[in-house]
Amino acid sequence: MRLTKTELRLQQLRLNQLQKYLPTLQLKKTLLQIEVNNAQLEIEQFFLEYQNQEGAVTSYAALFSDRGAFDLFPAVKVLDVKKRVENIAGVDIPIFEQVVFQQSTHFLFDGPVWLDSAIEGLRELIILREKIRIGEEKKAALEKELREVSIRVNLFEKILIPRALANIRKIRIFLGDQQLAAVCQAKVAKQKILEREEESA
Repeated sequence: MRLTKTELRLQQLRLNQLQKYLPTLQLKKTLLQIEVNNAQLEIEQFFLEYQNQEGAVTSYAALFSDRGAFDLFPAVKVLDVKKRVENIAGVDIPIFEQVVFQQSTHFLFDGPVWLDSAIEGLRELIILREKIRIGEEKKAALEKELREVSIRVNLFEKILIPRALANIRKIRIFLGDQQLAAVCQAKVAKQKILEREEESA
């Protein structure tokens, strides 16, 4: 680093840019933290719903073993899990849309009376499982971005801004010392001129 007025201006410009950009980074960090917390709450809510649904489906468990002439499981076979991508605080995150199941081939009167309820219950359980899985993906993406933004905020707050301030202080002290030395030299030179003039007179 050169101790010049040009370098002082560059360091001041750099400091201004850092101080201008830091609040944006801090805001993004806050927004990401809120989104991570919301994602965690969403996962917990889905997990509670999953546990409740699992309890409801368990009541059919004994009946599943007595299949008779029908097969329940093709009706709950997952063909596709549809999700879309949304941008939140600059991060592309997955959002659950729907689970596509294989079309059920049984007729209403083909199986026992509880069959449709069992199929619906199992499908709902699978949907909740996928919501939890995609919720975990969403949270992981947000946490990754939060870590990166936190690193940048720390870099600005603890290294770049203090370094720019220290550089500015160092240059100002150096330039001030130079100016003081120049003033002192001018006074000494003026004094010598006056002394010579007095000797000449």
